[in-house]
Amino acid sequence: MAPTVGRDAPRGDGAAQATSRRPGAPARTPTETTARLRPIPAAPHAETAAGTDVPAPRAAVPPPGPAAPRTPDPALSWSTPYEARPRVSFGEPEGYDGLARPRPLGGRPRPQVVAAAVCLVLGVGLLTGAVTGSWLAGDSGDDGARSAYTEAGDLWHSVPVDQLFPPTVQGKGAGPGGADRTWTRVAVAPDGDCAGAFDRLLAKVLDPVGCARLLRATYTDATQSHVTTVGLLFTKADAAAMTSLARRFEKEGLGRRDDLMPLPYQAKDTVAEGFGAPQRGSWTVSVLTDAPVVVYAVSGWADGRTVDEPEPAEEAIESGAASAPAQAGLGHEAKGLADRVERALRRHVGAPTEQPS
Repeated sequence: MAPTVGRDAPRGDGAAQATSRRPGAPARTPTETTARLRPIPAAPHAETAAGTDVPAPRAAVPPPGPAAPRTPDPALSWSTPYEARPRVSFGEPEGYDGLARPRPLGGRPRPQVVAAAVCLVLGVGLLTGAVTGSWLAGDSGDDGARSAYTEAGDLWHSVPVDQLFPPTVQGKGAGPGGADRTWTRVAVAPDGDCAGAFDRLLAKVLDPVGCARLLRATYTDATQSHVTTVGLLFTKADAAAMTSLARRFEKEGLGRRDDLMPLPYQAKDTVAEGFGAPQRGSWTVSVLTDAPVVVYAVSGWADGRTVDEPEPAEEAIESGAASAPAQAGLGHEAKGLADRVERALRRHVGAPTEQPS
């Protein structure tokens, strides 16, 4: 095998190389006595004054030898007489809030304090808004109830008579044994005060609530055998007075006393022409507490016969009642018509708080 020349030869002086050459090897030529250097990339072109680019000269590579000692850079010395580096001042550290806005870290508020402040502001705002809204609206829960009560008291002149006293009233299941009833209106009394509309004793009982207006209508059944007068007494009382009167009726049983029966409305040239006080057979009186109204009804025979022992409707409609008014169904006539007229009244003042029977 031929000996390796150049790159594989050990470096050193000529004598050492000569003595280290193997026997029989050819002598080195002068071009191979120098160690081969690795190529150095060309430096960037330099621009001449004339605008032409000429290659920059290669930097000479110093021969390898011991490294020269480094001297400290005066600019890096603490005792330099000049200020080689920019002066740095330490300011207050800065942070960022939830919206990425810079803010000083030292001024960051506590999260608990911020949350408490926000809740306080929101609470005060809601409370103030509620109070202001109620004041602007001019009502509250109690005022709304009073408004409905007052509205009910004005129905006598704001609702047509045909809606308070319909020309025909259907009484499904209102007759004896759950039979259906149909009543037809035969007369409507002119609205007015209560003068002469009640017996003296009943007028005295109703006097504490006053009389603003009285509306009455008389009906007959499908066979025209019975006649019934229904009345709506609009009082001048407030809810407390109406509640007091209702309690008195309940406690003293005033609605069952035959000396406190309402009077019927007689209408000439109708089947109710002979319907007077002696013909009253059954009756009912209901004192409302959510409206200034007393609803009542009184029934009798259309042929003008008198009744010796009238019976309140609550008793006449009971199962097994054997009185003449009960057997004839006069109690069902009075109770059925009063309940349906009361329902028609309540439809004009919103949802009822009392359920008619």
